[in-house]
Amino acid sequence: MTRHRNSWFSREAGFAAFTMGALTDFWQQREEDEFLGVDNIPVRFVRFRAEKHDRVIVVCPGRIETYVKYAELAYDLFHCGFDVLIIDHRGQGRSGRLLEDTHRGHVVNFSDYVDDFERFWQQEVATGPWRKRYLLAHSMGGAIGTLFQLRNPNAFDAVALCAPMFGIIIRLPDWMLRSILDWAEEYPSLRDGYAIGTGRWRPLPFSLNMLTHSHERYRRNLRFYADEPQLRVGGPTYHWVREGIQAGEQVLAGATDSTTPLLLLQAELERVVDNRSHDRFCELRAAAGHPCWGGKPYVIKGAYHEILFEQDAMRAEALNAIVDFFDEHN
Repeated sequence: MTRHRNSWFSREAGFAAFTMGALTDFWQQREEDEFLGVDNIPVRFVRFRAEKHDRVIVVCPGRIETYVKYAELAYDLFHCGFDVLIIDHRGQGRSGRLLEDTHRGHVVNFSDYVDDFERFWQQEVATGPWRKRYLLAHSMGGAIGTLFQLRNPNAFDAVALCAPMFGIIIRLPDWMLRSILDWAEEYPSLRDGYAIGTGRWRPLPFSLNMLTHSHERYRRNLRFYADEPQLRVGGPTYHWVREGIQAGEQVLAGATDSTTPLLLLQAELERVVDNRSHDRFCELRAAAGHPCWGGKPYVIKGAYHEILFEQDAMRAEALNAIVDFFDEHN
């Protein structure tokens, strides 16, 4: 395992060989399946399992993401001795869409994501053979996973959150934003339309991206969406933004009830979610006697939002913290 973890620091130098060789071979071992979520929307997921593993990590991705994108992460966690399960949330990835324009990031109720995840957990995780169960969630998945944890406080033995969406960076005064969102709710064509400044998926040049400093990983992720158009998701609807904001408020309101051991990773150069909400969440947990690991967010210096897809040094620091944290709760 030590040798494998050491490889994290130098992978980008031979990234093409790795992805076309070892990673492709690993991906062939996957098991893909689905279940019916809220309103009978098909929700897809993937498994990576080995008989010798007695621990599992459930990965809960962010908005617009797909488990196809998480192959490298699954590879690394699997070779650290964990089985891995990854869900594609409704409205994205290989799961069913909710609107005719499949590029629109939409959900009727944010709780639908949580309900889907609960069904997934009951079907695949609770009934599994594992001695320990862990949750690793990114961005929107962080809000979904945390709200699930508030409902089911004993579902996981430990939780790691990467840049969780407890607040969203929007360049408008709060009063103006809420007025716009409330107004849009009255008009279905607006409510379910792209939020201002967003639209259908399109490939952004690397120089304009605010997600990662890793050219290799960014290019690979774009290729997934280019090669498989059904994976594409563009901007969120006004209604999704409203639901997302309210979900973050629910997380903070329930922070003092959250007792599961928790590591919160924060990107220093965050441009998507509001780091102040992470600080507040950790403060509330600490005041309630259940501090986050280290007492505050673990800041990955120099990182953009997608910590798990960052350049080798930043990604390796985050992965080492996650695996060490889960090992500590073994």
